[in-house]
Amino acid sequence: MSSLFAAASSPLAASSNTRPLTAEELSHLLNQLQQPTALAELAVVLSCLGLAWLLIRFWRGKQADPSSIWFGHHVVDGILFPVLALILALIARRVMMDAVPLAVFRVAIPVLSSLAVIRLTVKVLGAAFPGSRALRIVERTVSWVAWMATVLWVSGVLPLVLDELDQITWKIGGSQVSLRNVIEGSLSAILVMILSLSLSSALESRLLKGATDNLSLRKMAANILRALLLVVGLMLALSAVGIDLTALSVFGGALGVGVGMGLQKLAANYVSGFVILAERSLRIGDLVKVDNFEGVITDINTRFTVLRAANGRESIVPNEVLITQRVENASLADRSLSMTTVVQVAYGTDLPSVMPQLQAAVAAVPRVMSEPPPAVLLTNFAADGLELTVSFWIGDPESGQLAARSLVNLALLAELERLGVEIPFPQRVLRQVPSLEVSSGAP
Repeated sequence: MSSLFAAASSPLAASSNTRPLTAEELSHLLNQLQQPTALAELAVVLSCLGLAWLLIRFWRGKQADPSSIWFGHHVVDGILFPVLALILALIARRVMMDAVPLAVFRVAIPVLSSLAVIRLTVKVLGAAFPGSRALRIVERTVSWVAWMATVLWVSGVLPLVLDELDQITWKIGGSQVSLRNVIEGSLSAILVMILSLSLSSALESRLLKGATDNLSLRKMAANILRALLLVVGLMLALSAVGIDLTALSVFGGALGVGVGMGLQKLAANYVSGFVILAERSLRIGDLVKVDNFEGVITDINTRFTVLRAANGRESIVPNEVLITQRVENASLADRSLSMTTVVQVAYGTDLPSVMPQLQAAVAAVPRVMSEPPPAVLLTNFAADGLELTVSFWIGDPESGQLAARSLVNLALLAELERLGVEIPFPQRVLRQVPSLEVSSGAP
């Protein structure tokens, strides 16, 4: 397994019969590069690059997607371009192998292989860890290592370095491990993890693409799929390094003790996240209220859920809280929300004629639902006037409840002014009591 993955991670693994050059072969290669046939090889290599660009451009379409790791923004900055160019170059080299002596292809194929490895590593890590400050360092490190390996391989120095690394050994348990095995195993582990992240990101974007009502289920499937692929990739990586997987049983027991002691909260949040996604009691887009914080669910992760309030503030709520505490979900059974507002009219107002017109004015507000229709009710005989309660329903509470009530109040005010109905204000009447004159004389 280790040798297999080491071969896959090598810059020249794209060719089955490509091998490092000796000093004599390197001198012979330089002489072949000066022959007229090298120009024909160069033309074929350039044709492979152009054909790869055209095929990917036709496959992608006219609309560019800067977030695509496969096509990139300019075609050549995606993963598919060096991979397809490498495949076309291998096919062309196979066709020309018996016709002309190969020289340019012995340099072009390692270069394309290194470019494919660099592009795959950088794009996948950038998609898996967006905004990471260490990504630039990783990109430069991978680029330097890949290009140095290509130069050492073509020049024939790499086999000598590998032989020297084989001589540096130490004993771990009953196994003899060399520095070359460690390096090859590490490269194999990195390659397996990158492929796992790439596959999980591609499948997750495909699952979440175009999701509407079943977005929560697709999110749960994407999380489970990512976890499974990472576990399988980790096991393959450990096997590639040479670690016996039976030793994981001890690690599993220690992990179980750790979960039971100090990681129970973390484990409870992860389990609660899958329970929420499976039961669909909370879905992305629902308007909920948790611990006096009201907002729309924008994302449900395996450990926490993100709520976004109408004022732009976001709250990160652990999934265990959503399972163990009371949560008000205004969108679970129906997204419709009932609201009320109060207005007073003066005593003596002709309510039988005014109330239907107020009801029609509220029904004309764009955000007010027609079914069930709004209602205007006489609810109180206040000290200063007749109190009317206007009830109505809205179907988009996530757009703001205060804004909807404001629109209804403005419609009521405009209608009352049109009808000439007085909106009373507090009035106080002061009465002067005449003073009583008291006679000081005797009766």
